[in-house]
Amino acid sequence: MTHVITRSCCNDASCVPVCPVNCIHPTPDEPDYGTAEMLYIDPAECIDCGACVDACPVRAIQADYDLEGDAAQFEEINARWFTDPAHADYPDTAPVPPRRDWSAVTHPLRVAVVGSGPAACYATEELLAQRGLDVQVDVIERLPTPFGLVRYGIAPDHQDTKAVGDVFATVLRKKGVRLLSNVEVGRDVTHAQLAERYHAVIYAVGAMQERPLDVEGEDLPGVHSATDFVAWYNGHPDYAHLSFDLSCERVVVLGNGNVALDVARVLAQDPEALARTDVADHALEALRSSRVREVVVVGRRGPVEAAFTTPELIGLRGAPGLTVAVDPDQVAGAGTDDVSLQAKVELLGELAAAGGADEAGGGRVVRLRFLSSPRALLGDDRVTGVRLERNQLVETAGRTAAQGTGETEDLECGLVLKAVGYRGRPVADLPFDELRGVVPNAQGRVLVDDREQPGLYVTGWIKRGPSGVVGTNKACAQQTVGLLLDDLRDGLLPAPAADPGLADLADLLPGHVDLAGWKALDAHERTAGRAADRPRVKVVAVDRMLEVARSG
Repeated sequence: MTHVITRSCCNDASCVPVCPVNCIHPTPDEPDYGTAEMLYIDPAECIDCGACVDACPVRAIQADYDLEGDAAQFEEINARWFTDPAHADYPDTAPVPPRRDWSAVTHPLRVAVVGSGPAACYATEELLAQRGLDVQVDVIERLPTPFGLVRYGIAPDHQDTKAVGDVFATVLRKKGVRLLSNVEVGRDVTHAQLAERYHAVIYAVGAMQERPLDVEGEDLPGVHSATDFVAWYNGHPDYAHLSFDLSCERVVVLGNGNVALDVARVLAQDPEALARTDVADHALEALRSSRVREVVVVGRRGPVEAAFTTPELIGLRGAPGLTVAVDPDQVAGAGTDDVSLQAKVELLGELAAAGGADEAGGGRVVRLRFLSSPRALLGDDRVTGVRLERNQLVETAGRTAAQGTGETEDLECGLVLKAVGYRGRPVADLPFDELRGVVPNAQGRVLVDDREQPGLYVTGWIKRGPSGVVGTNKACAQQTVGLLLDDLRDGLLPAPAADPGLADLADLLPGHVDLAGWKALDAHERTAGRAADRPRVKVVAVDRMLEVARSG
């Protein structure tokens, strides 16, 4: 018997250190960790102890005898990973990180963490894990609610993945942590005010600005960012007022990463399945009256190079009320020597062979289309279609690239969602790399005029760009915090101002929401959710959030 990691794996590797036989790979210190779709358990080494089950924050690990439905195929996916010769020589024991000696540090380390999403919470957790070091962390969040991407980015029908929020809630409750939400750096407080009160400031503000397509018609009504759509159906207060015209029969999603599959699945599945989740009420009402019958997901390269992961494709196929259609001609002959991609290619072949739309029976269809690039968005007063150019694959500088053939096709639609990637926004008083959309940094230490600045750090997407999944931020945060601790050890951190008259940050922010306020809002949402047989019913208006938080 063995244990198996399934679709909801968040890659944060909490399971790795508890495994007594080091059978979970790749680990964060192994080179293929950054590119792996998920973590895998070696069935030849697993001793069925179950320690990893309790450590997993998203309930992704099951015993092989408990696997049912779509989860059953993950037994083979896990085992297949270890058939690759590149994965055959993992060490039998995991390395033990050295313990730092803090006996020479005689003062508490005060750190401000700006942001409260996964990257921020992992950084806070890593700071608090330093034995022998007194650490005080203030977590500063722009919205009244913490957890960022977990609350507002993960699809509502992925409640197992959202469960990582419970781990982050535990971090915020720990001794030495203070939550200051409803506070925006640059509006309510300046970076200079932070710098004079803390030894270090870590910015973990994410990267949620869309990347432009740079094609004609991009500004037409009916053309939206998938980022906005995701935030809308998740009840983000900045996006709850938006409206999306779901009266059309066909929606085109440009891009084929995991976000593209998320929005396609939300648009096409039975809305009554979403009714049992924490989807925003306004979105559920709109989806119930939707006339959308077909969602076309367009990728510029081939099926092997598709940006979505195998677990997300499995999740799409298993969504209720929809059929996934793939053109057999587009997957014919597709193959790869990369073991990690073989399951995805095989599944696409199975979907193509199943007939896709022919079996939809009048239901909704998600059509995966490859080797196509948008050349124009069509329409006068609003979008009415997309002009697509057929591509061919060419080898360029050792990598496979898409090259236009000049052959075009106009595809009618009434709504276009752009899912071609994210970039960060400039952060008040920090340098910014406009080309990459990140704060310039050296492994997390901010660069000002190409010089590293001890005391000023970044982590998460604003550090490395939009890559990885929730758990990828854990290793990223550990790297950043490691540099901060090196700077503390080496005496490089600037000391906070010694002025006894300097007000505590919380005293400068009378409108902030603390942990007690968030607990009150959380309890309110969960109580409303229990009455409706849902995880929670989200409050989406900031004024109402503040009212509930302050009445708690």
